[in-house]
Amino acid sequence: MSKKQRKNKQKPSQKPHNKSSFFETAGHYFKSKRVHFIIGLLIVVAVVYIGVAILSFFFTGAADQSIVGNKPLIDTLSQKGITNWAGVLGAYLADVIMNRWFGIPSVFMLFLLGSVGFKIMKLCRINLMRRFFLCSMATIWGSVLLAFALSPLKDKSFYYVGGLHGYQITEWLTNNIGFIGVLILLIAGLLLIMIFMSNRIVPWMQTRLSFENAKMLKIKDKPIAEETEYEDEHEEEEEYEDDQSEDENADYERYKQELKNKSSDNGSFKVEVATGDEDDVYDGSTLGAYDPRLDLSSYKFPEVNLLKKYDNADNQVDENELNENRNRIKKTLEDFGIPIVSIKATVGPSITLYEVVQETGIKVSKIKGLEDDIAQSLSALGIRIIAPMPGKGTIGIEVPNKNPKIVSMESVITSRKFAESKYELPIVLGRTITNEVFMFDLVKMPHLLVAGATGQGKSVGLNAIITSLLYKKHPAELKFVLVDPKMVEFNIYEDLEHHYLAKLPDMDKAIITDFSKVLDTLKSLCKEMDDRYALLMAAHVRNISEYNTKFINRHLNPEKGHKYLPYIVVIIDEFGDLIMTARKEIEMPIARIAQKARAVGIHMIIATQRPSVNIITGVIKANFPARIAFKVTSRIDSGTILDTTGANKLVGRGDLLFSQGSELTRVQCAFINTDEIENEVAFISQQLGYESAYPLPEPVPEGQDIGAGNVDLTDRDPFFVDAARMIVMSQQGSTSNIQRKFSIGYNRAGRLMDQLQAAGIVSENDGSKGRQVLIPDEYTLEKLLNKMQIS
Repeated sequence: MSKKQRKNKQKPSQKPHNKSSFFETAGHYFKSKRVHFIIGLLIVVAVVYIGVAILSFFFTGAADQSIVGNKPLIDTLSQKGITNWAGVLGAYLADVIMNRWFGIPSVFMLFLLGSVGFKIMKLCRINLMRRFFLCSMATIWGSVLLAFALSPLKDKSFYYVGGLHGYQITEWLTNNIGFIGVLILLIAGLLLIMIFMSNRIVPWMQTRLSFENAKMLKIKDKPIAEETEYEDEHEEEEEYEDDQSEDENADYERYKQELKNKSSDNGSFKVEVATGDEDDVYDGSTLGAYDPRLDLSSYKFPEVNLLKKYDNADNQVDENELNENRNRIKKTLEDFGIPIVSIKATVGPSITLYEVVQETGIKVSKIKGLEDDIAQSLSALGIRIIAPMPGKGTIGIEVPNKNPKIVSMESVITSRKFAESKYELPIVLGRTITNEVFMFDLVKMPHLLVAGATGQGKSVGLNAIITSLLYKKHPAELKFVLVDPKMVEFNIYEDLEHHYLAKLPDMDKAIITDFSKVLDTLKSLCKEMDDRYALLMAAHVRNISEYNTKFINRHLNPEKGHKYLPYIVVIIDEFGDLIMTARKEIEMPIARIAQKARAVGIHMIIATQRPSVNIITGVIKANFPARIAFKVTSRIDSGTILDTTGANKLVGRGDLLFSQGSELTRVQCAFINTDEIENEVAFISQQLGYESAYPLPEPVPEGQDIGAGNVDLTDRDPFFVDAARMIVMSQQGSTSNIQRKFSIGYNRAGRLMDQLQAAGIVSENDGSKGRQVLIPDEYTLEKLLNKMQIS
């Protein structure tokens, strides 16, 4: 009886395992990149075959008509005398597509099918839904157009140019809405297709119609299309609301509310920039697309041979080590009463993952509690148990390899995944435990928190991040703000000042080491963020990508303050030293940037070797959802950085956990040494660069009051007279114009504007209407200056 009971117990446990393993295997099979590539390739081959058949149809279709015309496929397969290049099947398909369907415009659907194949093969990045609607509309519209235009030739050709469907639709439409109705419908259809094809059509039509209306009504004293300004503005806002993420919308709305809330007398933030209505009618497309790389058109990206290759031939994990670890894990678990069904090993560069399937009825928590016992039996540190594995019916046991491989920076930079990446700010960090290249887009994070004990690979990780961006982004597209309180980590990048670094105009060095300069730089970044938001609002866009696209296409007027905006990546090493020096002064601007700056292209990476709760506070953690944890000394530190244990179990030497949300990924960080960094910095710095580092705006001192009521006109700015004459001549009282004309900071330009207001040359700032120029001409201005005893 006992044997039968054992058999009865074993049968139900095996059945679900076999069933689950079958579906699991099938799922893995269809998720394979190789399978995706094969399926896409088969679709492309089918498209090529059908294309050959259709091409042949134009030459052989008349001869094959009597054999395949209006017959089912099964009746044609045995027929002889087919002359189509693609055989009987090709002749049949060509007849169906060209005669019975939509005629020549059916090639649009063939184009769609080919796009699907290339998309599955990951050879192109397209919006399939948009292409489906576009191709479908083009097919139907083209079919009706050809049938309508060439209806007299219907019976004179061996095939229907617009297809049988085209002729039937045309006949039905003509009977119901008449010849003129069909013509109007075709024109409307063409407009719809054009609107789907390009985002420029609607703004162009609105602009042209606005100008024509202005001419017809002979409007001279009013701005063009004054009545529709409000509607246009809000229609554009509604359009972008559909396209953007909720986070960016929230950032944008929060910023918009701050313009409303701050008074004009508050000197902490004033930005005067052209309104969107002026930019709507600007069109510089005749000049061609703007190229942000033009100033450094000869710039060459760092070469791969600057990075070192490592020979890992002696560091292979042999079969004996795998079998030995399998047996020890199995024996340890069975000693504690946990029978094992199977163990599968996946070898990584420094860690091997053993996936364990236990007998039915064994609690996962029971295995999780044996972490230290398994580590003892394997005589290994850094054992980590993942129970259960996300998306799998297994338990993962990560065991360090005896001879770990070095993951070189060269091996990940030269990987196909990195080379073909379309990320805005691609960062290749290293390789996972399955030996796959691990990458992420900093734009999507959008900020990063890095922690790890001394000597565990944190500095190498930061260098890997910087190197990734240097190998992908042109100096015109990316700027770094590097903060280095320890004064030794980032000095190696100092020679990149004229290519990739940003700094305050009055700073001697671009690498920020002095605490007071750190504070000024953070305030300056807040000012830069506000200025950029003002530009985005004026351009009626919600993020930097849309803004730069609009600027590149010459839809924004540079004379109104618009310019190409590079991404700014702020990297702060040893954040703990700063936060311990002045918590409030440092934490608040960082939190403000982290909350709002993603939409305007400013991203922060902060690193610390002390991930304690008094360093990484709740405010910081709430705004840095993406985290990288190298080995830390305690479970508490791991919980602080990752909200879970695990980082304390890492083996060091670049072994890290990457967290975004609730998902943890174990990665071996790519190694890059000082010589490699020096090589790439020398390669870049020896090339032609900009005249100076990217200038950050002057920070606004706290509590500064620059209201006109407190202005002393006896202490006038040296540019006072020149600024007064410029404003009177242009009749535009704009602070940003003064800033650009005289190449001065925004604070100084604001004080100069207050002096002009106190002198009675311009009015007070009236919100969105700007300042009114009170002096009508230069003669009146000269009289006023003479009266003030100013020459």
